Amino acid sequence: MTQRTKYQKTLHACYLGYVTQAICANFAPLLFLTFQKTYKISFAQIALIPSVFFMTQLLVDLAAAGFVDRVGYRACVVAAHVLAAAGLALLAILPDVLPLPFAGILLAVMIYAVSSGLIEVLISPIVEACPFEHKESRMSLLHSFYCWGMVAVVLGSTLFFTVFGLENWRVLTLLWALVPLANVLNFAVCPIGRLVEEGKGLGTGRLLRLPVFWLLILLMACAGAAENSMTQWASAFAEAATGVPKTVGDLAGPCLFAVFMGLSRVLCAGLSRNLPQKTLMLGCGVLCVGCYLLASLSPSPALGMAGCALCGCSVGVLWPGTISMSAQLCPAGGTAMFALLALAGDLGGTMGPMTVGFVSELAGGDLKTGLLAAGAFPIALVAGLAALNRQK
Repeated sequence: MTQRTKYQKTLHACYLGYVTQAICANFAPLLFLTFQKTYKISFAQIALIPSVFFMTQLLVDLAAAGFVDRVGYRACVVAAHVLAAAGLALLAILPDVLPLPFAGILLAVMIYAVSSGLIEVLISPIVEACPFEHKESRMSLLHSFYCWGMVAVVLGSTLFFTVFGLENWRVLTLLWALVPLANVLNFAVCPIGRLVEEGKGLGTGRLLRLPVFWLLILLMACAGAAENSMTQWASAFAEAATGVPKTVGDLAGPCLFAVFMGLSRVLCAGLSRNLPQKTLMLGCGVLCVGCYLLASLSPSPALGMAGCALCGCSVGVLWPGTISMSAQLCPAGGTAMFALLALAGDLGGTMGPMTVGFVSELAGGDLKTGLLAAGAFPIALVAGLAALNRQK
């Protein structure tokens, strides 16, 4: 068995790692109304659930640069999947066991949010360290599995609830927990390389003194904001633009967005073999600006939804593309670089949807105005790419 054949096992484990992250990020939101009715939880408390998830993930991103190299990639990525399985299992158990059901939900969410943060930091450098050619292509295809995981969660959960009823959500939660549990075995035995030798990485301080790295941070933050501003509000936008029920809005909004984003990443995986990464990203950035303008300014609901769906195509390459460029421009960046990039992307992913909500509120509940304001993020990304092209 050749070395590259051995590392195919690593690649497949990383694919399933991003599916695990998609389960952690997207399953609980499908149960928000169920939590509210079953445990008499207020909407204000429900709003805390995604906030706690993303804040925990951000803290893990920030801390990972300090401990991942010392603990080791294998131990950390195995622990991440154990925590994902445990957190999902506890989500099905703790709310019915603890005196305060909401406390049980938050504790479970925090446990699998730690897993999500570790996966965010670890999976990309593990793939970058594999002895494959066309790393940009591999990275784009890798990140498409988050999209397919998101689609699987939405469609699989909808099908399960239709057949077995919403009251059996605890059974489905335990079934989803089997995915990371199975991947523990994959990561326990697959080969895992290192991008740089131990102690040879640039470290956080030296990275932050590089002007080009700040440009990469800007690109990552704008990529996260451009992606999440649309995907987090896609369901509400579908309902507001077309007047469809929520179930249809979920399928026409975030699910369709994820499908187009996944297809985009698969397509870009092939195109990146012949097109420079910067050129591909610049074209997608310009398309993203156009999609935000189409969604926010079009008087036609159909064209508005087309802008929302095509936005999934345009943002698909931005996050993995920035990671690939960072590995090329800062080859000695090490774990600290990937942790800081994940932190920047997650910060952008937090600030983008907040901007849409805040501006929409100021505009009297006009969601289109909020999306128009969020168009500033892909514009800033295009400007950053243009500045990066001028760097030697």
